[in-house]
Amino acid sequence: MLHPRCLRLLRPLRASFAGAAGAALLASAGAVPGHGQEAALSVPMAPGLESDPDLAYADLVDLALPAQIVLRTEVRKAVRLKPEAAPGLPEGRARLYIEARSKAVLFGPAPGESVRFLADVPLDARGKPPKLSRLEMFVFARPVPDRPGELQLVAPDAMLMHTTAREATLRAILTETSQSDAPPAITALREALHVSGNLAGEGETQLFLGTATGAPVSISVLRRPGMPVTWGVSFTEIVDSAARQPLPASLAWYRLACGLPRRMPERANISTTLADRRIAAEDYAQVLADLGPCLRKRSTR
Repeated sequence: MLHPRCLRLLRPLRASFAGAAGAALLASAGAVPGHGQEAALSVPMAPGLESDPDLAYADLVDLALPAQIVLRTEVRKAVRLKPEAAPGLPEGRARLYIEARSKAVLFGPAPGESVRFLADVPLDARGKPPKLSRLEMFVFARPVPDRPGELQLVAPDAMLMHTTAREATLRAILTETSQSDAPPAITALREALHVSGNLAGEGETQLFLGTATGAPVSISVLRRPGMPVTWGVSFTEIVDSAARQPLPASLAWYRLACGLPRRMPERANISTTLADRRIAAEDYAQVLADLGPCLRKRSTR
């Protein structure tokens, strides 16, 4: 049986949890005063808590982008709720009432020093939830309006075990995503145009992309006789033939690799001749090949 204090705190949490789209996971953690720059500490892994310990770069960006708050937290208390208190709970998971405190604020406002939250976690082979007490975890969340110290996770699995390597990657991601000129989300390949040069094998393909913000993004693909095909991306209004490919594990790479359609839409290819249309399609395929797949390892929950 839950302590009466826990029951009082749980009532508003239940209401907040039930109102989340698709019964999404709620979780929260507190924040210490200051800038949240203390050194990371390694902690043991809770068996079963994280089925994909080596998440891909795109997984972390997927979680970071919608988050208004990213914290490194330490769990202080975890109490399993009864099934009647956990509507919509998927099979093989338990819903926990958790109290935690923050170890560092990686992004966003500090939500409080000691906080409460609900979290869905996987059960082990014995049907038991993992032991979370004193473990450190990252949470990716939004604040719950009018409920200080409560957060709602941006996804059911938006609570990850802490590692020093993961923290370094997250800090780099959050630095990029918080910039005013951060690359926008790609929504479409609007136009592809190839123009042949004066020499055989010479030409340039311009790819104009649609974005969620309406900001211009273009890719220039250059062909020179006897030389490999080269290309670069520009996130400005200037169509720059001297632009370079994005670095792997960067936000620019993520936007292209995870946002570009896997095939060029026929209506987007506005090249004049059949030969130029064929080359434009080949150049687009080359861009996709050089970017590589948008690898994700998070399991569907």
